[in-house]
Amino acid sequence: MQRDSAVHPSVIRLKQLSVRVGLSRSTIYDRINPRSSRYDATFPKPFKLGSFAVGWLEEDVSAWLQRCVSVSYNGSNSRSHKH
Repeated sequence: MQRDSAVHPSVIRLKQLSVRVGLSRSTIYDRINPRSSRYDATFPKPFKLGSFAVGWLEEDVSAWLQRCVSVSYNGSNSRSHKH
């Protein structure tokens, strides 16, 4: 049986995200910080899970990784895609 991600979204936390995308915690925070020189508007956005917890949707992370692969394979050198 296949899970429908729209019905049962999967949430990953920072540690899992770091492993999944191969970036350090500080780099991830830079990618989501508009004031950082390493900001990436295409990077998946976190959302609050509680007062001190954030998470990312697995579906968003997978889509971002797929875009990174596509951009890399297609040889695009666009400044809007810092991967």
